[in-house]
Amino acid sequence: MTRPDPTLGIYVHVPFCRSKCPYCDFYSLRADDGTKAAYVSAVCGELETLKRVGGFVPPDLQGRQVESVYFGGGTPSALAAEQLSEMLHAVRRHYRLSPDAEVTAEVNPGLRDADAFFSVLAAAGFNRASVGMQSAVDAERRRLGRTAGFADVKRTVRAAKRSGIENLSVDLMLGVPGQTQASLSESADAALSLDITHLSAYILKLEPGTVFARRADTLGLPDEDAVCDMYLALCDRLERAGMRHYEISNFCFGDRVGRHNLRYWDGGDYLGIGPAAHSFAGGRRFYFPRSLDAFLQGAPPIDDGAGGDAEERLMLRLRLDEGLDLPAYYAEFGVRPTKGFEARCRELRAAGLLQPQETVLSLTPKGMLLSNTVITDLLIALFPEK
Repeated sequence: MTRPDPTLGIYVHVPFCRSKCPYCDFYSLRADDGTKAAYVSAVCGELETLKRVGGFVPPDLQGRQVESVYFGGGTPSALAAEQLSEMLHAVRRHYRLSPDAEVTAEVNPGLRDADAFFSVLAAAGFNRASVGMQSAVDAERRRLGRTAGFADVKRTVRAAKRSGIENLSVDLMLGVPGQTQASLSESADAALSLDITHLSAYILKLEPGTVFARRADTLGLPDEDAVCDMYLALCDRLERAGMRHYEISNFCFGDRVGRHNLRYWDGGDYLGIGPAAHSFAGGRRFYFPRSLDAFLQGAPPIDDGAGGDAEERLMLRLRLDEGLDLPAYYAEFGVRPTKGFEARCRELRAAGLLQPQETVLSLTPKGMLLSNTVITDLLIALFPEK
């Protein structure tokens, strides 16, 4: 069973990077200006006709109100601001874009003319930017393959603000080579000094096939216990600064949640355009092949099966601080709690992994660290037959 969603989020993947970071597993590659122009044209054409995804999506998709548009990558700022604006204009021409829609572009620091870049984006209707900081310690940034320094991060954030884009997020990575509790604290303080509205904090994962995965033994990574301590200390630091820890990896001031990403965790519909972009609409999941050439040649998306069932809802909602309203969940899906599930919940609360409320299932910061294990335990207890 899935809840009907009268709204929509749109994700546009920009699969271009000037260089590949050694830890990155996202689909990206270098491209010349001609390839980039062809890609922008292909995205605009797909947004207009939905000719390739038409077999997967509800017939009313283009009539829905779009509440969020997110340009991710790769590196969206590897394109000209005019090209990003062209794709946003295509969204506006062919969809009902809400007047207060959240429109985000991921941006790397070190732009040649950041003021001009953001001025074009703001004029086109972008109102949010996510800046790739990773660390405020330049030595750590270099180990991560980042060529720009923290001074460039500051200049990028200030340029965005001057353009009128004030809803700003930065990324922070934990467990990077050479990182310590002290250097993470320095990065957290530096991020807060930028007067941001949002921060995403990700623990470094060694993805198969990346340079970091091949060099794992030589990287000088903090051990697992140290990374856990870093995460909990960061949660405490940001919450003391007034940030809400609203999702496992995300913090915000006030109501400045990342509305687009929140759709993923709340089971809302979203359409992904571009190679490796994933979608969920009308209870089905599908994705485009991980190939720029295939996308440019018109390859259709691949069916990834049904989504939005009871198990998935529990898994996704437990990423959020609001958690899962158990009575509503039981009623919506016709789920009956087992004695084993209720007993396991009591055990997890006693262990400090679940919040104490009995009618709402939500993780503590410690539980968020162990979310995969906790969620698996809960699913096994609630659905023992599966």
